[in-house]
Amino acid sequence: MRRIPITPRPDWQARCESIGFQFHTIEYAAGEDPTYWDEKAYYEFNSAQIDTLEAVSNELYQLCLSAVDYIVKNNYFQPFNLSPAYQTYIKNAWERQDPALYGRFDLAWNGSDNPPKLLEFNADTPTALYEASVVQWHWLNEQFPHADQFNSIHEKLIDEWQRFRFYHTQQVYFTVVRDHPEDEGTVNYLRDTALQAGLDIPLLYIDEIGWNGQYFTDLQERKIEALFKLYPWEWLLQEPISEFLLADTVLMIEPAWKILLSNKAILPILWELNPHHPNLLPSYFTAEPLNGTFIEKPTLSREGENVRLVIEGKTILATTGNYANEAKIYQAYQPIEEFSGNYPVLGSWIVGDSACGLGVREDKGPITKNSSRFVPHLFLSA
Repeated sequence: MRRIPITPRPDWQARCESIGFQFHTIEYAAGEDPTYWDEKAYYEFNSAQIDTLEAVSNELYQLCLSAVDYIVKNNYFQPFNLSPAYQTYIKNAWERQDPALYGRFDLAWNGSDNPPKLLEFNADTPTALYEASVVQWHWLNEQFPHADQFNSIHEKLIDEWQRFRFYHTQQVYFTVVRDHPEDEGTVNYLRDTALQAGLDIPLLYIDEIGWNGQYFTDLQERKIEALFKLYPWEWLLQEPISEFLLADTVLMIEPAWKILLSNKAILPILWELNPHHPNLLPSYFTAEPLNGTFIEKPTLSREGENVRLVIEGKTILATTGNYANEAKIYQAYQPIEEFSGNYPVLGSWIVGDSACGLGVREDKGPITKNSSRFVPHLFLSA
């Protein structure tokens, strides 16, 4: 695994926009680099390293499914702070095997013989999808047409949407919050893949969803039978409309059992069920087993907010955010390899139940944040 500097395409912004990628540059906090899509470098892998990432991701996903099964069968819901009604709602979705669409494992690895380590699983509303699927593929074809890329995300999404045609309806509604270009771009991309699979794909903003006393409705009072939401489950459960979910009249994408996997409480449970697994980091609900060196993470948090790095009892690095009052988990500290002052995290994409692509995000520090950059990758055959 190497990070190789390169001269960007001179008209890269226009080329990105020509394929519908509008949020290549994002205004963050004052003083932060607005570059999000960053083609001043790329990461190079070999085929054996890609094979490793694929195999590890597939195994981790099976471990996650086994963990959900364990939680449901043993009523091990206490770490998730869910009411009995929502526990039943999750159980029903799991026992029906409501299908999941996608997710992203964040892995720490430098391509060496040491195994990749799971940092967390973005199981519910993972973004950076369009750039991983389409944008870096266009970049590859223009810059390195004879190289390859771990990237069959687009084709796998279309295939996976085909499965949903055999459930309640050939129509899937899509919902997202207003005035958020990245989220809207992700939803519109997913709608396009669903359209290519033959589905009808109406769009509603989250505040346009209604309830008529029996089922969820659109603006024309038509029944919503299947709903893809780019809106986190933990937020949805706080909305006034959430009580109507318990009527269980709509096929939710992602399914309710993803509530368990999108909560970082799953990390100590994975370690409890699979102690010393080579791709897991020791994780606990208390810091004591980690002897003063750990990463503290809120169980529900996003974009690296309210994360604290503690080494030998001293706080070395801490981020601010909106999740300070959440319950915490404690994970063994896995240093992120530094490449010329950049710290990459490998985002391994799962569509359906199989790994199918890679997106690399890097930061100037070891905590990946909302302002971290997306850097393309390629691999060369051995």
